[in-house]
Amino acid sequence: MAIINKDAHTHQQQSQHDGNDSRQDPVPPTKPGKPFTIIKILFLILLFCIIIATPQAAYQRSVDATRLRDPAIVQHRGSFVQQPRSALQIEALTHPTSSMSYKQLARYYVSHMTLDEELGQLFMAEYYDTYYSSALDTMVNKLHAGGVVMYAFQMNTFAQTKHDIAEMQKHATLPLLISTDEEGGFVERVQNIYGHHPGALEIYQTGNVNNAVQAGHRIAHDLLALGINEDLAPDVDVQLVDGPDQYLRTWGYTPQSVITYAGAYMQAVQGDGVVACIKHFPGLGDASTDAHFDLPVVKRSRDQIYAVELAPFKAFIQTHNALDNPGMIMPTDVLMPAIDPVYPAELSHIFMTDILRKELGYDGVVITDALYMTGISQKWS
Repeated sequence: MAIINKDAHTHQQQSQHDGNDSRQDPVPPTKPGKPFTIIKILFLILLFCIIIATPQAAYQRSVDATRLRDPAIVQHRGSFVQQPRSALQIEALTHPTSSMSYKQLARYYVSHMTLDEELGQLFMAEYYDTYYSSALDTMVNKLHAGGVVMYAFQMNTFAQTKHDIAEMQKHATLPLLISTDEEGGFVERVQNIYGHHPGALEIYQTGNVNNAVQAGHRIAHDLLALGINEDLAPDVDVQLVDGPDQYLRTWGYTPQSVITYAGAYMQAVQGDGVVACIKHFPGLGDASTDAHFDLPVVKRSRDQIYAVELAPFKAFIQTHNALDNPGMIMPTDVLMPAIDPVYPAELSHIFMTDILRKELGYDGVVITDALYMTGISQKWS
């Protein structure tokens, strides 16, 4: 899944507002129930769309089409999700656990999508208006975006934000993943509505991991009340230097402190029904350059990177606690020559496939960082 822009606003705010991350103007405890079931299905749909979009799958589809003597390599399969013909089918869709697994239901939805709908589901869109605009409508309705990311300047009151999100869902092809990066502290997106949420470093410095749990519950409650079902947090970088990506955003200075505090936060968030997205794979803890202006280069050895930067990601991916396993992972623009001397991590086959997918075994959704940041856009497009 690709995001048009996400974390870029964080650092624009840092330079413009001197530590206050509230966006002023646009510049380019509940139990998991039905909403969480829907979100789980949406994530599986994303995974199936991603699988369909891979070169290997595309090749297989072309071979299958040739075998069937179909002149169209990619078939148009009609309108999205045709109505079931029987009461039994309707019951199966309404209560998937009674007769259909989540994966079966997701496959059912994807099988009724057009190619345009499949492709649209791979994108999380950003918009620059403070209301439900025609541009946003085009993205969620005509281009079939899989999600929308929102920022502080778009969330000014509870009623306005809830209304805008309801409009998005009303006009969307498929129920949307509505996200924001509400980390608390330096990166606040819903501060205009709820006031201050404590940030990672602030919580870590209390020395009480229960504060991370309470922060996670509060943020999940506040986001769900608005209709936001995904939090692009927590940041699981291990702070090694005082760089732009570490300022007040990290859960300490060792892998274990990050695993302990970020894990407690994530369990609370996901346990309450909001999807968590850990970032910034494979780690920005030693980066002294801001990727929004140039490409960070981390000149640490392979052993050092595995022992420190990758340690939290490995722990959360390989945990046996489902609530500690992130629904999403966000890679970023960082060059680590000891592992891949050519490509930044989020464009690197070594990092994304060999390490994240195969070695660490992650089978969830991967979402890019902001693709127009200079760290990427100055060389790759």
